[in-house]
Amino acid sequence: MTVEQELKLIVNAIDDKRAEDIVVLDMSKISPIADYFVICEGNSEKQVQAIAREVKEVAHKNELPIKRLEGMDAARWVLADLENVVVHVFHRDDRDYYNLEKLWADAPKVEVEID
Repeated sequence: MTVEQELKLIVNAIDDKRAEDIVVLDMSKISPIADYFVICEGNSEKQVQAIAREVKEVAHKNELPIKRLEGMDAARWVLADLENVVVHVFHRDDRDYYNLEKLWADAPKVEVEID
């Protein structure tokens, strides 16, 4: 599976759980951490957890490595590190505070088609 296929799979998974304001940043030329950051938000702790669980389930079904999954208990900012793609699931109330889009403003935004 290519990185782009992996990215599309993850974006569709978070969209299935009704994540809002999905932003994909191309990090490949900016940071060695990952090729892409996916940033999204949920309206409640339960929704944040549901989005993160869906990412985890889709990763397992497709044999994608999950290096780290953090923040599930508080569900204010859940980070799922899938090696090539890092997913940031924020609670709506906390996303603006951390403002990763501004922090990584030099990263180009990528449009991913949602099925």
